[in-house]
Amino acid sequence: MKTQFFNRSEAGRFLAQNLVTYANRNDVIVLALPRGGVPVAAEVAKGLNAPLDVFVVRKLGLPGHPELAMGAIASGGVRVFNGEVVNALRIPDEVIDAVSAEELIELQRREKAYRAGLPPLDLEGKTVIVVDEGVATGSTMLAAVSALRQLNAGRIVVAAPVIAASTYYELRRAADEVAAVIMPEDFYAVGLWYKDFYPTNDEEVRDLLAQTARHHPIEA
Repeated sequence: MKTQFFNRSEAGRFLAQNLVTYANRNDVIVLALPRGGVPVAAEVAKGLNAPLDVFVVRKLGLPGHPELAMGAIASGGVRVFNGEVVNALRIPDEVIDAVSAEELIELQRREKAYRAGLPPLDLEGKTVIVVDEGVATGSTMLAAVSALRQLNAGRIVVAAPVIAASTYYELRRAADEVAAVIMPEDFYAVGLWYKDFYPTNDEEVRDLLAQTARHHPIEA
């Protein structure tokens, strides 16, 4: 049983083995949550012979308490709200709009930096495998799933090399399927499950997307 990965690429290869039923299908798209999810997803896309794209999700933190998420925005112009937080704290629309506008700038910067002008993949009706390097609380991944529902993805598969056991069951309720290699009861931090957890930079993201696009050209 695997207890630690050497790096994100190795983790992606192990994860791809858990997703072989999706190999060589023309309805499957692999989406990476950048930045750390991209090297993992690149190996998954390679192993499944599937196209790869990024799916950028930005948390909408409460002003003064950024760790408290009011919701999130994601690729495709999608906004997802945490109704419990918004209603309990009676957060005004103008506050949500202001934070959304600020995060949208960063989201657009990242998409422009990563895609180099290429359009996003059309997700409607497709089987989407959304990949991250690891999932602790699941807040970002849950926002991604909600956003993908709004974009009319046909089937949503959440995949990560390591997912906290408690979060795994929460993700199962939100997604159509969840795939993981390691599901520890005691999670602590994503980096502990990798020997090499050096930060992924924008250049590496661009290079990996470009390499994959040569085999699966991105179409609008």
